Amino acid sequence: MNDYRDPYVPRCPYCGGTRMVEAFQTAYGAVSGTGHKLSGRPLYHSVCLKCGSVVRSFVKEPEMLLKRRDRNREE
Repeated sequence: MNDYRDPYVPRCPYCGGTRMVEAFQTAYGAVSGTGHKLSGRPLYHSVCLKCGSVVRSFVKEPEMLLKRRDRNREE
């Protein structure tokens, strides 16, 4: 894991740290859309390297949580 600057969290709200590391969890920690039973997306976290707090959690490609037929519909 490399430390990086999270563009959405410039500073840790707990300690003021500016260095984050991106981590992820899968398996039982995966996020699934309500229409899916087994498939899920990994949950990513921005973790402060100074105090260890998880300051942001997110899913990459959130559109993949939609059923295939719903992905191409206009919003």
